[in-house]
Amino acid sequence: MTEEGKNILLVEDEKSIRDAVQAYLEHEKYSVTPAEDGVIALERFGREEFDLIVLDLMLPRLSGEEVCNKIRETSTVPIIVLTAKGTVEDKVVGLELGADDYLVKPFSPRELVARVRALLRRAGSSEESQSIDLGDIVIDVSGHKVFEKGSQIDMTASEYKLLVTLAKQPGRVFTRSELVRKVLGYDFEGYERSIDSHIKNLRAKLGEDPKNPKWLFTVHGIGYRFELGASDDSPHG
Repeated sequence: MTEEGKNILLVEDEKSIRDAVQAYLEHEKYSVTPAEDGVIALERFGREEFDLIVLDLMLPRLSGEEVCNKIRETSTVPIIVLTAKGTVEDKVVGLELGADDYLVKPFSPRELVARVRALLRRAGSSEESQSIDLGDIVIDVSGHKVFEKGSQIDMTASEYKLLVTLAKQPGRVFTRSELVRKVLGYDFEGYERSIDSHIKNLRAKLGEDPKNPKWLFTVHGIGYRFELGASDDSPHG
């Protein structure tokens, strides 16, 4: 099932791609607002409420990176970035900016629609009404909010899902491929690197020192684990 009526901002300067993606999304009953450059995208973002943004990184007038940065100053709306660059390093640039997912050009519009559907489902999924009390960190599961010492931390849908997945089973080691399936909702070769980017963002938002973590630990060669208020003599990672 699709999330009918969800409003999507589609930012793409190539008309042929923009028209094809818009047609596929509208066929799935999404409402699509197109924008052909970064300046127009921000203008439309300021006037309307969007449930998700599809954002090309290589845009005229204002780059996709700049657009993403501006949006993340005020919003945690799910963002899928599109990039023509195919190296692993290039692929994670958008994620480190705060995007939730990425696709490398050329891509199948059907695959993009599948990603949109998965991300909207993840962002709007209802979980059991509860909170996870981790000491300095409290996760309001029903409200999809995270607080550190009483102050709310803004997180993207993927960052939030990753934190909840790890925090619900403290001490358990999750492989990167497990986290891709649980957090991103699919399993494609090469996407394990995206988990590293989300962990990096989470650590920054939680004020963690990666060399001396308190909650998020790297298990080298395998993946990550969450520890509940790990002490200073705990193994670092």
